[in-house]
Amino acid sequence: MFRLPAFFALALPATLSAASLDFQRDVRPILSNHCYHCHGPDEQGRKGKLRLDIREDALKAGKSGELAIVPGKVDASEVIHRITTSDETDIMPPPEAKKPLTDAQKDILERWVAEGAEYTPHWAFKKPEAAPVPPGEHPVDHFIQQKLKENGLALSTTASPETLIRRVYLDLTGLPPSPEEILAFSQAPDPAKAYEQIVDRLLATPAYGERWARRWLDLARYADTNGYEKDRERSIWPYRDWVIKALNADMPFDEFTIEQLAGDMLPQATLDQCIATGFHRNTMLNEEGGIDPLEFRFHAMTDRVATTGATWLGLTLQCVQCHTHKFDPITHTEYYGVMAFLNNADEPDLDLPDPTAETEHAANLQKASALLKALPDKWPNATAEHNARTAFKQWLAQEKERAVKWHPLKPTQAKTNLPLLTIQTDNSVLGSGDISKSDTYDLTFAPAPHPIRAIRLEALPHDSLPAHGPGLCYYEGPKGDFFMGEFKVTANGQPVKIASATESYAKNNFGKNPANAIQAVDGDPQTGWSCAGRYGERHEAVFVLKEPVPAGAEIQIQMLFGRHYACSLGHFRISGTEQASAAAVDLEDKLQALLQKTSLTQAEEQPLWEHFLLTAPELAQASKTILQLRKAPASPITLVMRERPADQPRATHRHHRGEFTQPKEPVEPVTLSILHPFPKDKPKTRLEFARWLVSPENPLTPRVIVNRQWATFFGRGLVKTVDDFGYQGALPSHPELLDWLAVNFIQQGWSMKKLHRLIVTSATYKQASEQPAEAIGKDPENILLSHFPRVRLEAEIIRDAMLQASGLLNPKLGGPSVYPPQPDSVTEVAYGKFKWTPSTGTDRYRRSLYTFSKRTAPFALYTTFDAPTGESCLVKRETSNSALQALTTLNDVIFTEGAQALGRRLADLHRDDTSTIRQLYLLVLSRQPSPDELQLTQAFLTQQRERLTSGELKAAEITGQPEGTAAAAAWALTARALFNLDEFITKG
Repeated sequence: MFRLPAFFALALPATLSAASLDFQRDVRPILSNHCYHCHGPDEQGRKGKLRLDIREDALKAGKSGELAIVPGKVDASEVIHRITTSDETDIMPPPEAKKPLTDAQKDILERWVAEGAEYTPHWAFKKPEAAPVPPGEHPVDHFIQQKLKENGLALSTTASPETLIRRVYLDLTGLPPSPEEILAFSQAPDPAKAYEQIVDRLLATPAYGERWARRWLDLARYADTNGYEKDRERSIWPYRDWVIKALNADMPFDEFTIEQLAGDMLPQATLDQCIATGFHRNTMLNEEGGIDPLEFRFHAMTDRVATTGATWLGLTLQCVQCHTHKFDPITHTEYYGVMAFLNNADEPDLDLPDPTAETEHAANLQKASALLKALPDKWPNATAEHNARTAFKQWLAQEKERAVKWHPLKPTQAKTNLPLLTIQTDNSVLGSGDISKSDTYDLTFAPAPHPIRAIRLEALPHDSLPAHGPGLCYYEGPKGDFFMGEFKVTANGQPVKIASATESYAKNNFGKNPANAIQAVDGDPQTGWSCAGRYGERHEAVFVLKEPVPAGAEIQIQMLFGRHYACSLGHFRISGTEQASAAAVDLEDKLQALLQKTSLTQAEEQPLWEHFLLTAPELAQASKTILQLRKAPASPITLVMRERPADQPRATHRHHRGEFTQPKEPVEPVTLSILHPFPKDKPKTRLEFARWLVSPENPLTPRVIVNRQWATFFGRGLVKTVDDFGYQGALPSHPELLDWLAVNFIQQGWSMKKLHRLIVTSATYKQASEQPAEAIGKDPENILLSHFPRVRLEAEIIRDAMLQASGLLNPKLGGPSVYPPQPDSVTEVAYGKFKWTPSTGTDRYRRSLYTFSKRTAPFALYTTFDAPTGESCLVKRETSNSALQALTTLNDVIFTEGAQALGRRLADLHRDDTSTIRQLYLLVLSRQPSPDELQLTQAFLTQQRERLTSGELKAAEITGQPEGTAAAAAWALTARALFNLDEFITKG
């Protein structure tokens, strides 16, 4: 029988070979592709009660009593009969499945049964073991050359110095080398030593973290907006900067993982560790009107489970959301067990320190203090007979006369349908957790020792709340908003009628209704009290009772929230008074307390005096500046995770068919049974789950990570299906190398830099990219790596390489995202008339990593070159080739500006054409031109000069500057042509 080379037996597991069959290589791929969908792990979808992925089940009698597989007996095995019969009613797979077996595949299954139908565990679910490497050999080259030798091939020669330095610069930093660095390396007396020095220098440069952060952000589905219809801006760039810093510091990957999944749960968690938890806050957030926030929180959780599975396990867990996996041994319940680990976290905003803003604010407060001292002198002449002090005394007397003594009511119980309500030591109640479109708060208070004729509700700010509160709103409405539809009071179980209501401030976020406090007691939950626009401030509403509540009565208060949108109150306090004349005032509680005192010291009177000056109508214009100076600048924020209290866990349910509307039985946290067990002595928390993921016992995580790094360097993973290490995934081309790298990765302290250094210092990596003639027939896809593969550069690297070559690149590290120029039409269709205003100055030329990423209108240049939108976890970018890509490098505004800048740069050299052309090639392509290229480029340059001289082209139009010279214009056109070469956008 004809026998294919070992390479093809590896790439096509179903290929028949004369040697003994290997279940992993030859049999399981057939069963998985053709049988497991109906006869695999999914019990719900299993046909004929036959399961073929587990040997013990496969050997049992089927539904009609036949034995599916009888080891050693082909004729007695019903499976063999079904795959070889010509009867269309019996044949398997059935014709409607459109997955017929080939004759070679049928022959393999027959031989397998004849040989005893042995099963072996799936390679990816077994702990990797490192095969020995001979002393003095590079581990990568040892395994690669071993496979090449088996197939009659060998490594190619080493790439030219120019090719190699460009390759390693682009791979490690995402930027090309300078002409000086290229020439120095090409002339090095000891190339091997010089190369290793370059590698070490690149690993230590900040650009390394920026380049590799972009790869991680693909997995983290990073974006600067929330997604969905409204796609509003979010502040999460500090997470992106954390990733850069962590990679530059070579944070061990196990710590890198733990801090992103559960940094907030580490002992004495630092600010950076909390910022790191932004990984799972990158999920999209729907702010559309009419949505159920709980439904979209569920969608966010399914995204987090799928992302975790893809990023660390290389498994398609999203398949298990609706049913047990059709192919891999992962159950429907296990999916929700993994979700349970991640589901007990709240999602607050985290304020970040800003030393510059804090210094500026301190200076502003000093200015405000000086202006405040001079404010009384600005009392208008029209009221000279009543100077500021006289007016203050009158105001103070009036305020003291109507001052109300409030007694905080002590909450004894705070119940709600969903949000967590926690009673604070100051008798306030703090809300947290989830909210719905219709929340109800039921509060019970200790009996008051005095009658109550009015009740005050204080809506209080708090740092834990969105926009500092006082509302819990973070979905449909503005952060920090609330809308109270009804406020009901009962005493000793009897309803208490409310005679009147006042508020310190009211504004409706939706509609023209003013949202006054009186509307919270009108019996209509569609109307109510709201304080839109003034977030992070204290407000109050006072409800005067029709009849007093007697002393000693048990008071209960019910508040209804939402109705229009999910916007419950986040922090509040209830007080009572005996004074029926009580009314709401826009005055801090501490000032109200001062007004209660019969006499005031000078120090106590001072804050009242300042408040009077700043609120007096006569001084409104003058006080406006002081109030503005006093206002603290908005703190930068980022989105983080925060674990809920252990005694208030969020319940996780299995959802039938993956539907939010079909929750079934509660599910406890569980890990995947196909992998290493969860430690029995550890609590089932998000933190311990993160540690489980990066346990040395986990067979998947180290393999998945090193394979993804390999794919980034070589364009293809050792496992081609970088996103699927399950039964449907490809077998590794070099299993021994994959396992050696995985084991070594752990042994080297999970160091990404050491792994990258190991790969790029191998002879395999340093090969030339020209395909050897003997490899064309034996290894057409270059799976065996007989030469270095040519790989199209990523979108961001293409732009950054152009900016570097043109001299425009701004190397500033970190900070808020920027807006490089792009066509206006890109954002015209975005919701809310989103306007893309290009950044000015050097921000225009920041690295592409820092470009503002809007999910519904991604940056056009990056999309053209297959960059992600941030809507979901992307393990591997696809590579397309289109005419639009050539049009982009030829005509895009940023490439035009780059060509103009490079044209000026070359013209300013004032060299002869030949040396200038050489410099152009070094800048753009990192190499010297060949004689033919030199001649062609010179001819093109001469042609452009003639067109400029004749007036066919205008120098000012080409250079973009009124004073643009013909020399700069000619070189700009030539640079533009080189930017448009395939070689510029390719790593060879």
